[in-house]
Amino acid sequence: MLAALAGGAAARPAAALSMPPCLRFGVAPPFDLRQLCYAVVAADQRSFRRAASRLRLKESTLSRRIRQMEDQLGTPLFERSRAGVRPTTAGREFLRGARSIIAQADAIAVGAAAAGRGEAGRLTIGFYTSLSAGNLRAILREYAHRFPMVEIRTVQESRSHLIGGIMNGSVDVAILTGDPNGHDSRMMALWSERILVALPEDHPLASHEIVSWSELKGETFLLARYDPGQDFHDLLVAKLASPGDRPKVVLHEVCGDAIKSLVGAGFGVSLLCDACAGANYAGVVYREVRDGNGPCRIGYTAHWHDDNGNPTLKSFLGLLRERYQLPPDMA
Repeated sequence: MLAALAGGAAARPAAALSMPPCLRFGVAPPFDLRQLCYAVVAADQRSFRRAASRLRLKESTLSRRIRQMEDQLGTPLFERSRAGVRPTTAGREFLRGARSIIAQADAIAVGAAAAGRGEAGRLTIGFYTSLSAGNLRAILREYAHRFPMVEIRTVQESRSHLIGGIMNGSVDVAILTGDPNGHDSRMMALWSERILVALPEDHPLASHEIVSWSELKGETFLLARYDPGQDFHDLLVAKLASPGDRPKVVLHEVCGDAIKSLVGAGFGVSLLCDACAGANYAGVVYREVRDGNGPCRIGYTAHWHDDNGNPTLKSFLGLLRERYQLPPDMA
């Protein structure tokens, strides 16, 4: 007989075997969720009368529904007496499974509703700044605290990679510096951060609390070829270039952390934002750099695609609007 059953299963198509059993064999599920609830409430109340009152049913209706389940199972679920009802051995096993199914159904409903409101799900955030300090780190912490059911994934990549991710849907929102043009995405201006200069601790300018741009002429600037290195390069040209004299910039195919290590080793100086100054590196000090107009700052913007229907993106943008007091039409 076992061989016959095995043969029958093997003979069925793989697609049919992947279906739930109630669909695979062409029959309706034996009980619905409401019937399971009837049995659980009856067991909890130990009385069909009290259970019916709680369920806002007629006692006869509840009794008939439970009797139908017993007939389908071929065994009684409750022992009935004048004192009330109590589960049979079969009933206790049935109720154990029923409670589990009801709890799972409740969790599914709660999770689906939370996902629809953007309170659950997954959000992928792209960036190329540091998370050692600053606004982005604070935003991620606040969002995680406010929406603990959202799984936050981060992608640290170049500007072009992040914009491409927004376009193909692999990145929900990217936090970038500057104003990258030439792509079809929405944009929200956020915060700005001071520009600092990273110096070797034995550099003559390390004793200054504030460094002027003019004092940096003749220095060798170490920048990452990746973002926001290009923004810093453009800033150096704007601040230090003159006819026939351009700042000396050495581009490295490394991340910002490696650049700071090179600064500490005495290979040159570098530029960074406030957020990147949260981590200490051996032999490196940070100083604010200014000109006659005061501190120099660089702006951060959020970028996303209009066609992205991820509800968690909406909740994240709502937090950004709230935190930076932006009008609703900014997103």
